[in-house]
This record gives sequence, structure tokens and C-alpha cells, in this order.
Amino acid sequence: MMQKTANDWSSALMNNYGTPAISLTGGQGMYLTDTEGKSYLDMLAGIAVNALGQAHPDIVEAVSTQIATLGHTSNIFATPHSIEVATALKQRFAGGSDDSARVFFCNSGAEANEAAFKIARLTGRGRVLAAEAGFHGRTMGALALTGQPEKRAPFEPLPGGVDFYPYGDVQKLREIVEEDPDGIAAIFAEPIQGETGVIPAPEGFLAAVRQLCDDYGILMVADEVQTGVGRTGKFFAHEYAGVVPDVVTMAKGLGGGLPMGAVLARGAAAQYLQPGQHGTTFGGNPVVLAAARTVLNTLDEKFLQHVREIGAYLRGQLQQISGVSEVRGTGLMLGVVLESADAKEVVAAGLERGLILNAPSDKVVRLTPPLIIERRHVDECVTILQEILD
Repeated sequence: MMQKTANDWSSALMNNYGTPAISLTGGQGMYLTDTEGKSYLDMLAGIAVNALGQAHPDIVEAVSTQIATLGHTSNIFATPHSIEVATALKQRFAGGSDDSARVFFCNSGAEANEAAFKIARLTGRGRVLAAEAGFHGRTMGALALTGQPEKRAPFEPLPGGVDFYPYGDVQKLREIVEEDPDGIAAIFAEPIQGETGVIPAPEGFLAAVRQLCDDYGILMVADEVQTGVGRTGKFFAHEYAGVVPDVVTMAKGLGGGLPMGAVLARGAAAQYLQPGQHGTTFGGNPVVLAAARTVLNTLDEKFLQHVREIGAYLRGQLQQISGVSEVRGTGLMLGVVLESADAKEVVAAGLERGLILNAPSDKVVRLTPPLIIERRHVDECVTILQEILD
């Protein structure tokens, strides 16, 4: 970033993000442009947000039409899009087979997890279990669910009643549950822990969580904020495990670049929140819903098949790079585990060469590109990454 821009940023914004390396001014499809006109291949998609890339024509048209027709209304009123998008999400949830399902719209993943936390509280049970090293957001309730002590410590005391289990350890989780079977309201789990370094749940783990919840009347809450909306090649990552959670939290790709989150719940969990117990001013805004409607209409089975195929191709190419010890994840949510290089240095070198990546941990580079990625983009990315590691 030019020094003047960096200084202007530092003098105007709080330091919670640090000073960005570059300043972006535009984008089209898979590419972004900075203030100096340099182009970057985007392999991050705003951290799994821009599902259809930048300036997707259908999203541009939908949002432009909507803002010129009806902008904000508040949740005092219904709008056609709110009913249409909620119905579309219900159809994706449990294959549309559970008519008890209901939807709550919000603005982010943290907000979605706050709502799920409240739903758990309304069961009348006092405890919630969440995974060690998991990440559910930075608001106080979502942070209370986040199993990363370094993020939690500066803000304690946090909302109580949350205990942590080793991610993927079925036996330990069962022991915790059986110590207090009538006191546990919900078990939170991410199908893939994204912010920890793209760590998938071990095979059979989500099914075991589902069985535990069934055995003891506990809500299973799947945090699909990063893994949902086609990111892994299925609309929801929990579909691979053949389970249906009681509550699903989602955001990121749902708004196609606009801020949007949602909570899906079924059975009793869908009925706990009553008038006055929860809300959000901008949740279900007509303009954002217009974008979400476009995303949902685009992500048909043919599109999801593309995600699975191109994700497999990307994984295969990454595995051939010297300096890479492992590639984790599913579909287009991949973590490249480095043999010796520092991930943050690799990300910085990528920016110099026109490639946007992310480092969620010291030895892992995360790739969550727009779902519209093609083979030529994969090849460009892999070529640059190999040059960096060489």
C-alpha cells in the first residue's frame, strides 16, 4: 500500500486489523485491482464470501433493481423476497422433507451463532458444549463458544455455561455428556474448522454427535458459516456425513458479497424464539435478500458438481507442489500445509506476485476462491505458489 494511504488508514481507523498491505478499488470475476492498477488473482473470495466472484452480472442486476424499488423496511413488515429466500433455504435443509423448519435472517456468522446460543438457552438446560480450537465469531456470545483461549482471554468474563471438548474425539465428548446428560442444551460443531487451519471433522464424528444428541435430547448445532452455500461441493458440508442438525448457522457466501447470515432450525428448536426475544434491524433486508436469491438460484446441482470437480483438480495440483506436505479440506475450502515455509511470508510473497491467499495458522495457507473458478485460474495459482516455495 502506498505510504500516504497507509498513513491515512492508520489515522482514521482503529488498529484491530492492523494496516492492510494493499488498497483495492475494483474487481471482476476472479480478479481484483488495487489503487495502482495492479491485478490480483483472488483465491480467498473475501474469506469464502464472494461465492460468485466480483461484479457477477446477475447479482448486480438483482441488487440494482431492488435498491431502486424497495430498500430497507425493518422486520415490522414482510417482503416477497424474505418469504421466497426462507422457503428456498428450507428446501435445502433436510432435503426439504421437514416442514417444521424455520429461518431467521441476520447479518453475519457471529450474529447467527448468537441466535443459536439463545435458542440453546431457551431449552431450559444450562450448558453448551463447543469444540476446542473452534471459531464461531467475535461478539461476546459467539466468542464464548470459540475454543481459542488467546481470543477469549482479553474479554473475560464471557457468558457462562460453555465447556469445550476435543474436536473429533467421540469418546471424550461422550464422557462429558454422560456426566451431565440432563444439563446439556446443545453441542456446537463445525464440519471443517476453518480458522484453525482447515481441519475437517474425522470420518464418523458428525454422525456420532448426531447420535449423542438423539440419545440425550440435545440440540445438534452445525456451524456452516464458512462451509455452507456450496463451498465444499454440497450445499451444506454436513450432507457428506449423512446427518441433519437441529440448528444450522450460516453466512458468508449466502449474500454473494453482501452482509447476510441466517439460522435454520427444525423441530422444537424452530419454535423456541418468540416475539420480543431476539431481532436485528437489518436482518432480511430486501436488497441483501435479492443477492441471496440470485446465489441460491445459481447453486443448482450442476453448479455444485462443478465445485466438486474443480475442487478435486485444485487439490490434485496443490499436492504436486514441492514444499507442500498435505492438502486438507473439501471442495473449494482447502488448507495447504507447508513443509517448512512460513505461511504469512507465503501470503506476502503472493501479493507481490498478484495472488491473494490467507494464512489461518503458521504452517497453513488457506484457499477459499470464488466458486466460479476455472482450471486456468487453478493453473495460474499453482504456478505462482510453486515459484514462491521454490
